[in-house]
Amino acid sequence: MIGFNKPYLSGKEIEYISQAVNSMKISGDGIFTKKCHDFFEKKYGFKKVLLTTSCTDALEMAAILLDIKDGDEVIAPSYTFVSTVNAFVLRGAKIVFIDSRPDNPNMDVDQIEALITPRTKVIVPVHYAGIACDMDKIMALANRHNLFVVEDAAQAIDSYYKSRPLGSIGHMAAFSFHETKNIISGEGGMLVVNDEQFIKRAEIIREKGTNRSSFFRGEVDKYGWVDIGSSFLPSDIIAAFLYAQLENLDTIQTKRKEIWSRYYGELKQLEQSGSIKLAHVPDFATNNAHMFYIQCKTLEERSALIEHLKKGGVHAVFHYLSLHKSPYYTGKHHGGEMLQSDRYADTLLRLPFYYELTDKDILRITDLIVSFYKTII
Repeated sequence: MIGFNKPYLSGKEIEYISQAVNSMKISGDGIFTKKCHDFFEKKYGFKKVLLTTSCTDALEMAAILLDIKDGDEVIAPSYTFVSTVNAFVLRGAKIVFIDSRPDNPNMDVDQIEALITPRTKVIVPVHYAGIACDMDKIMALANRHNLFVVEDAAQAIDSYYKSRPLGSIGHMAAFSFHETKNIISGEGGMLVVNDEQFIKRAEIIREKGTNRSSFFRGEVDKYGWVDIGSSFLPSDIIAAFLYAQLENLDTIQTKRKEIWSRYYGELKQLEQSGSIKLAHVPDFATNNAHMFYIQCKTLEERSALIEHLKKGGVHAVFHYLSLHKSPYYTGKHHGGEMLQSDRYADTLLRLPFYYELTDKDILRITDLIVSFYKTII
């Protein structure tokens, strides 16, 4: 069976975990946490980086930092993972869902302005599959209407918008290092703070609402409870694993892009014949090879293809269901149709994708897909 995902160890994960343990400092903000922070701030120019236990936690920190309250409105895509919006719902926000683009699952930026009201506070663009949303348009709208932008960059490590790293453009950004991502730590995430007004408070919120970080830097002579917060920082053992991955980021990315290109080359003819659609990467975006997906024509067709692949020993999965139709949010949705989001929910299929996927594996998968479409022509 070719599984959907397989975590990749780059070589020094266990060694660095041992170093962390032997340092006798395995709680948060140890040696390897600082190494990870330095790496991201130097490589991508992020103003302030804080590792978290998950991307979900990073988003929840952003919601606290923005003082989201009951009745505030947050514009976000319906086609996304629940954490994108749940972080703001926890603070009392109303989610105003926006549809996807016709050519890729990212939010349709041209629909944003019509959804802005006096209660709108935040826009949350999700860079699906590591492909950038049109950030110039989003930031222009945010500046014109005095709104904040939180980039959900969970899938977008090492991807760019017009030469600018994703996560460096909005006021804040959240990244994931879950085992299904390009760079992993099992579970893990990161909050990026690009607006200086939030940096000091971000440290406090991450440390249970205390000014502990300032104390350890010698900026205050004692620390205490000064704000709301929670325990968002990860163990240094997690950071040690992550740092080993970061040291090999370029190697990992090169291999993943080769896998993506091989998939694309093998399936391009099926797209040209009109059987499937492949991912569209706008001119302003780069492809970080986070995933490879195809679009079928109907839900029934996708279900049949999943079963065909399963019988051939390949585990492929569909992705998100439209959140505006979820059991929790159905009665709260403003009522607008999300035709593109629903279409992606019904037709998008993710193929196995991981560092150790071989050319032989890819040919086996793509041959199965080609054979399936020969049977339904």
